[in-house]
Amino acid sequence: MPRNFWMVVCNEENYHITKDLDFTVQGLKAEYRRKVQRVESGDRLLYYVSGIRCFTATATLTSTYREEETQVWKNEGRANWLYRIDIKPEVVLEETQYIKAGLLAHRLDYIRRWPPENWFMAFQGNLHLLPKNDFFIIEEEMKKLKFGPGYVPPLEPPPEKSKSRARRNRGGGQGRNAPIAPGNSPKTNRGDAKTGNPQQATPRNANPGNTNQGQTTPENVKPENSSQEQAQASNQE
Repeated sequence: MPRNFWMVVCNEENYHITKDLDFTVQGLKAEYRRKVQRVESGDRLLYYVSGIRCFTATATLTSTYREEETQVWKNEGRANWLYRIDIKPEVVLEETQYIKAGLLAHRLDYIRRWPPENWFMAFQGNLHLLPKNDFFIIEEEMKKLKFGPGYVPPLEPPPEKSKSRARRNRGGGQGRNAPIAPGNSPKTNRGDAKTGNPQQATPRNANPGNTNQGQTTPENVKPENSSQEQAQASNQE
């Protein structure tokens, strides 16, 4: 999977130099050293030709950058083409198939910082890092022109599953929504550890030996036969 999606901006003369080299090598200007240091093998490359303001080709990087002082491309401004990257062609349009960038400008996120009528100002400079979606919008339109009506766009890959969900289901599939086996209660208070049967709670003031549970006897109340027992005791004396 490509990590970066680049766009090279050059004039027609320098584009034809790259084309004559069969899209095997591309020069980059010395003034964009920080960006050049980020290029990697496998990155994608889009060509935008200034002057005619057209998208013309795409390629894939097959190396990182290197420095070469031999002059191959014509200087555009003060900076020379000091850096080199190896590439391989992907989609190369014929001159009659070049895509006017203004036709796709309204679909690109990269140029939304500029007013619609000044979209071309976003493409100033030699090397640009594009959003992935913008790159594929342009390349898909190029493929439609290159391969004709028989071209079928690739299907989008399904979204990846979240790793956090996969971890949550570990442990034999016992999750929150797992069914509860008969006879087992999710919460058992003071039950039998072996049978799993919960005990019924006994009221605080209930007499365990009394069948009338829940009835209490006050401490100062004496049984009804206590007075009779006292009278019998006095007569015996």
